[in-house]
Amino acid sequence: MNNTQALLIVAVAAAVTIAIRFLPFMIMGNRQTPAYIDYLGKYLSYAIMAMLVVYCLKGTSFAGPAHGIPEIVSVLSVVLLHIWKRNTLLSIIGGTACYMILINFVF
Repeated sequence: MNNTQALLIVAVAAAVTIAIRFLPFMIMGNRQTPAYIDYLGKYLSYAIMAMLVVYCLKGTSFAGPAHGIPEIVSVLSVVLLHIWKRNTLLSIIGGTACYMILINFVF
């Protein structure tokens, strides 16, 4: 693949991304946002985060040698970091680092 092809691929991807992002605004115009869209915007992110927590903890074995302690401590560290700093990225990175340190060096 030469530079022209790579540039065209990036240009097409950028154009499609821009079109997808602007399409709802072009379709809706200046109309009022429907109530169900406002509802989804308000609650869907919390539901997705809850599903991710359940997915991440589904394989936790409380009968194993670590008894789920690394997972519990890591979840608590995420919660405490988020309450303290209100920074999602910091909470995720801190919880991941806590978990990796616990499973690699402690348990």
